[in-house]
Amino acid sequence: MERMLSIAETRMNAFGRKTYHKAFTDVYSQYVPVFDAIEELYNSVKEPETLLDQMAHVLSDSGKARVDQEVKKAGKGTAEMNLNLGLCVYIYPSILKYAGNSSQPLVDAIGKAWKEAFPKSNVQPAELEYIENGFHHKWCYITTAVCRETGRSDDCYELSVLREYRDGYMRSLPEGEELIEAYYDMAPTIVKHIDRSGHADQIYHEVWEEYLAPCIGLIEEGRMEECRSLYTQMVCDLREQYFIV
Repeated sequence: MERMLSIAETRMNAFGRKTYHKAFTDVYSQYVPVFDAIEELYNSVKEPETLLDQMAHVLSDSGKARVDQEVKKAGKGTAEMNLNLGLCVYIYPSILKYAGNSSQPLVDAIGKAWKEAFPKSNVQPAELEYIENGFHHKWCYITTAVCRETGRSDDCYELSVLREYRDGYMRSLPEGEELIEAYYDMAPTIVKHIDRSGHADQIYHEVWEEYLAPCIGLIEEGRMEECRSLYTQMVCDLREQYFIV
């Protein structure tokens, strides 16, 4: 189980729209022998729940030890963030993809043990398809979530304005494609954590008032670069709070 964490941690630089699927396939192939052994034990022991609980605590204890190795607070925060993200985008979806009798009980056991080790964490299990689909919602992913929460349709005026801005002004910039790619990579995870925060409606209304409504106003006034700066600030602020909690 400790090895699973280290494998995930080393592949975090591959968590991007173009690189994630290949990285996940490689990680999953390394995990399968572990899953095979867990499945065999789960189907043969008298108390499989106890077995999974012990394994889950080995994983969470290993993560906690990894964070405790860091001396500075910032280093601890970065280490915990990387471990949380590794759990979210490699370990959980790998277990669910394996789809054995032990898979969902193992996910549940890990979630409980992880929360004990990292009380402030909010890592939720998701399947590979869910994560990959998030990459395809592109630059308006966060905006779409806000419009959905505030009762606006997918073809509403506000989304249409921002999509035209993305496909016109943003793509025309020398660094435009690079900026849009960066949004692709972060936005799905941000939205997932907001949705599961327990107060998504409040967060999305605040995002609307503070960022998106002003952005649309700037576009309407032709102040395109100011809109880009404000939208970028929104993504940075949300990344700090919700990219991984």
